[in-house]
Amino acid sequence: MLLRIIVLFAGLLALTACTNANDLNKEPTYLGDFNLGHNVVVAPNLTKGPASREASEEEWVKVMTKAIDDRFGRYDGERLYHLGVSIEGYVLAVPGVPLVLSPKSALILNVTVWDDAKQEKLNAEPEQITVMETFSGNTLLGSGLTQSKEKQLDNLSRNAAKLIENWLVRENAQNGWFEGVDGPSDEARKAAEAIEDEGTDASELAEKAMAEAEEAPES
Repeated sequence: MLLRIIVLFAGLLALTACTNANDLNKEPTYLGDFNLGHNVVVAPNLTKGPASREASEEEWVKVMTKAIDDRFGRYDGERLYHLGVSIEGYVLAVPGVPLVLSPKSALILNVTVWDDAKQEKLNAEPEQITVMETFSGNTLLGSGLTQSKEKQLDNLSRNAAKLIENWLVRENAQNGWFEGVDGPSDEARKAAEAIEDEGTDASELAEKAMAEAEEAPES
C-alpha cells in the first residue's frame, strides 16, 4: 500500500488544486447541527513521497490539528461530532527546474466521523482525501521555489481542512448526517450545490489516479 501511495504521488506532482481555504472570515458553510467535539489527528504510518522535504509526525499533527480547529471551531450546532484524521503520506516540494521539474506539494489523509450521541461512526470506512497546494502565482512553478517548509505545511493543512468540510457538506446533503431524523434538508442540498459550483476538488482530480494505483498488480 505504501508503494501505491508513492506511485500515486508521482502521478499527482503535475496537478494543482482549485481549493480556496481563504474563507475563514466568512459565514461557515451550512452543516446542520454540527459542533466539533474531539479533534484527533495522528500520523503513525506517515510516508514521505518522492522529491520531498522532510516533515516530522509531530509537525504534521500540530499544523493539521490547528487547521481543523480553525475551520470547524466556527460551528456551534447542538450535537457533538468527533473527527479522527490519519495523515498517510505527503510531498513537500523541493526546488526544481522551472517549468520542467518543479513538483507540487501534496497530502493524503484518512478521515472518520463519530456521532457522540449515538456512539458510532458515520462512515464505516475511512474517507481518503487527497490534497494539493493552492494554485497561485507563488506556486505555479512549484512551491519549493518560493515557500518555506512551514508555509507549505500550513497551505496543505488549511486546504485539507477545507476539503474535509466539503466532504461533510456533501454527506449531509446526501445522507443527512447532521440533520436529525428528518433527513437531508433543502438548505443542506443548496450548500452542497454551492461548493460544487466553486470548482473541482483535488480529491476528485486524483480519483482516477487512485483507482489505477489500487488496481495495479503488486510488483
